[in-house]
Amino acid sequence: MLIFVTGASGFIGRALVEALVTRGHSIIAVVRQPMRQIFPSPQVEHVAVDFENAIRVDDWRPLVNGADAVVNAVGILRETRTQTFARIHVETPTALFRACAAERIARVVQISALGADDNAVTAYHRSKRAADNALLEVVPSGIVAQPSLVYGPGGASARLFTALAALPIIPVPAGGAQRIQPIHIHDIVTALCRLIEDGASSSRVALVGPRAATLRAFLADLRRGMQLGKPRFVSIPAPLVDVAARVGDALPFTLLDSDTWTMLQRGNVSDASDTTHLLGHPPRAAAAFIDAAQARHVRTEAQLRFMLPVLRVSIALLWIVTGIVSLGLYPVDASYGLLARAGVTPTWAPLMLYGAALLDIALGVLVFALRGRARRWLWRSQFALIVLYTLIITWALPEYWLHPYGPVTKNLPLLAVLWLLDALEERR
Repeated sequence: MLIFVTGASGFIGRALVEALVTRGHSIIAVVRQPMRQIFPSPQVEHVAVDFENAIRVDDWRPLVNGADAVVNAVGILRETRTQTFARIHVETPTALFRACAAERIARVVQISALGADDNAVTAYHRSKRAADNALLEVVPSGIVAQPSLVYGPGGASARLFTALAALPIIPVPAGGAQRIQPIHIHDIVTALCRLIEDGASSSRVALVGPRAATLRAFLADLRRGMQLGKPRFVSIPAPLVDVAARVGDALPFTLLDSDTWTMLQRGNVSDASDTTHLLGHPPRAAAAFIDAAQARHVRTEAQLRFMLPVLRVSIALLWIVTGIVSLGLYPVDASYGLLARAGVTPTWAPLMLYGAALLDIALGVLVFALRGRARRWLWRSQFALIVLYTLIITWALPEYWLHPYGPVTKNLPLLAVLWLLDALEERR
């Protein structure tokens, strides 16, 4: 089959394309960036589409022409200034579905979300529901796949939940009694392949794990999968979660906001019979999400997810506080005395003292401002500066190596931390 897949660079879309290629299909993979070749297989043709603005039927007809099946895997969890639910979830998919109808493509699969039903209360679920209805109106043979929370390597929710499960004390909202039914990425992709190839007896298909569980139980399963000790939970009162969610509304790229908190409280469960039928066996249980051979790798990655931000913040505060102290909290005359012993003349002492203090503060502030490659250069700059300070102190003030508080020897673990941060910093 020739299968047209939008959102091919996303979490589900990428896994789906790879599975379809393995099953021998040819793919037209719709991506955002025109020159980005995500899939090296000759079975995959990459097509760039501006999904925010492809809202006319004629934008899609020449692209889907000749396709045997179409899958819409595009979705956003939160709106941004340039991406809205109305455009990404409703207007553009509706144009795509109408193009499929015009080209007489009967096999169209819309990847929606469990909870996008008549009782939907959040903008996310309502917009998904609108697109689902649009598909079934213009392509009556279309299929709406409604997955629950999807877990798998590379998934944003998987990274969050494994990181939470790896904490020594796991915070859970309002006791963690919220009901969820997560499904593994391998199971959802297999089920989607069957829907694409064989169709379904129902226009709406729930894709869920074998049974419902509480959020607390799910985190405990993940912790056991990472081969960690017995979980210890602390309940975060619902009013505090409400406040955190409202704060999250104003912060981009956070998974917790008012809508996600509302959806979590509502629950995310369904009958697993559709999924079991498509797979030919019950879907994988949460306790088996993490393969034993990968437990160490998953555990390390999960632990670093919170440890690295803590290290970054501590390094930033070290530079900022050091700079503030040098600006006058530490006796200025004493600072001048240390500079004199290092060979700095009285004329240059103020410039050296206050210049170094402002540089320290800037290096701390930049930790929060920079990302990726730029922050790697920041770590290296801090490393070089600490080495320079250490060499100067060793030459001019060697007795500080023998100080009981270790003002110089503490530079050694600092250098190790900066080395670690540079090595683990995201390249992009």
